[in-house]
Amino acid sequence: MKIKVNNHILLIFGAFIMIIPFLWMVSTSLKSYGEAMQVPPTILPQEWKMSNYSSVFESVNFLKYYLNTIIVTLSRTLAQLFLCSLAAFAFARLRFPGKNIIFIAILSVLMVPPQVILIPNYAILTQLGWIDTFYALIVPGMFSAFGVFLLRQFFMGIPKELDEAATMDGCSLFGIYWKIILPNSTPALMALGIFTILASWNDFLWPLVMTNSADMRVLSVGIAAFQGQYATDYPLLMAGAVMSTIPMLIMFIFLQKHLITGIALQGVRR
Repeated sequence: MKIKVNNHILLIFGAFIMIIPFLWMVSTSLKSYGEAMQVPPTILPQEWKMSNYSSVFESVNFLKYYLNTIIVTLSRTLAQLFLCSLAAFAFARLRFPGKNIIFIAILSVLMVPPQVILIPNYAILTQLGWIDTFYALIVPGMFSAFGVFLLRQFFMGIPKELDEAATMDGCSLFGIYWKIILPNSTPALMALGIFTILASWNDFLWPLVMTNSADMRVLSVGIAAFQGQYATDYPLLMAGAVMSTIPMLIMFIFLQKHLITGIALQGVRR
């Protein structure tokens, strides 16, 4: 009993340490510029300036950044769920020459840092004429080696007897994938969807390099526009950061059960 109490105290302390940056961000977003730059800093604002949030929309085209981010995030997520599940179904259920070699080659992509292939990708997209378009923001993120691996491991745990029964009933390969595999893989699909949404929503380096105009900016790049060369308006910067964080917090609050279930089930799949 004592050990459990100590563990809970340790976890509560760790959670408090992790939430301090977020609380400081909210507090700073409600301060005036002078108070935000005050030394020593104040924990709570002396004068609560809710106008900082409206000033964000007046300073930059924040709604446009939000819309661009939603379009990119939804497009990447839906494409990954479909394409990665198709590839995972092939590796988990089909037999074809070089299957293991191709799968290892796909997994090897996980060992390559994205920064290494950034310049070659930029050169390719420049030749395609996709720079500063949604094509550059969406198409390269439509497939994920991690997604293929995650779903393949889950698909392999689904009994093959279901496939055989469906085949005897005249079901095609795509029918097995669509009517048998996907309905039984909801936890894994939810986990991949959440991971993809988080990665796409928080992506900064790729949109920064691949876009030039303000109309194509996403939230992560748009918020960085508040950082000046000599001075930064931290209350506006933090207000924009809070508004960009809220959708992810809401998603995690309502979908954390599916995320934990999807990850936990991976540990019992062969």
